[in-house]
Amino acid sequence: MDDELEEVYAERRRLLSLAYRMTGTLADAEDIVQETYLRWYRLEESERAEIVNPAGWLTRVASRGALDLLASARRRREQYIGQWLPEPLPAGLFDGTAPDPGNRGTDAGPVDPLDRVTLDDAVSTALLVVLESMTPAERVAFVLHDVFAVPFDEIAQIVGRSPAAARQLAAAGRRHVRENRTAAVPRAEHDRAVRAFLRAAQAGDVDQLTRVLAPDVQLWSDGGGVVTAALNVVEGPDRVARFVLGVDAKMPELTHRVEPMSDGLGVLLRTGDLVAGVMNFRVRNGLVTDVWIMLNPAKLTGWLPTPRTDEGQNDG
Repeated sequence: MDDELEEVYAERRRLLSLAYRMTGTLADAEDIVQETYLRWYRLEESERAEIVNPAGWLTRVASRGALDLLASARRRREQYIGQWLPEPLPAGLFDGTAPDPGNRGTDAGPVDPLDRVTLDDAVSTALLVVLESMTPAERVAFVLHDVFAVPFDEIAQIVGRSPAAARQLAAAGRRHVRENRTAAVPRAEHDRAVRAFLRAAQAGDVDQLTRVLAPDVQLWSDGGGVVTAALNVVEGPDRVARFVLGVDAKMPELTHRVEPMSDGLGVLLRTGDLVAGVMNFRVRNGLVTDVWIMLNPAKLTGWLPTPRTDEGQNDG
């Protein structure tokens, strides 16, 4: 029994990674994983003995929980105050929880180069924003198959469809990704643009800041109705630059620090020792095209306690 419990508990980080990709927040992912383990422990000993693959059973239960939560989340987000963004994570939080995309044998055949890009940054804000545009069934099928290499016959049982329909759901999710995401740029290019953004912001120079922003740049900020944030998307280099500089002017106590995040370098915002927010970015052709600012305290849990403050990782 001890070996069985150890085997089941060892799946927790993978399940949390899966549920986070499906829901976009660590709090929802934690709730799903906790409920999954409760259901396991409530089984009779004879019922557990009949489960040949505990990891597969846990995956199915967690995925069904995510499917149910996504259906209710859509209704909740209609009443959300301002912009809803997925929770940003420190780099590497879920490394190693999904199969290596270069070494998988799935029932869909080899992974093509475009899908490889998708899988390599599968916890980035850029991808999670696209996942929000999918139906719950598409999102669950896409994450299970394209990220975690779950076969379509198993996905079919989870979403309550045929294997052929499950395959179509994952394909629809893949189309969303291809239609709504630009290709990931090299990490060095991304980080150069972010450092240039931060230098310009700290200099307080509107013209300097607009030069690092793309003509079609957009900025989202999520305060969750708890802290002040822009209710609507801010568009255009001049407006985005003035918004960023305006926040700094209103909060002179705010400090900025570059930190590795799932999308590449981002900016951690702090007031004293408290984490006040996280900014992460999408970059194209050396310019910032998207700025995502998370200010909602409920979606900053991945950054608590305050990250280390060693020298050498301050501004750009």
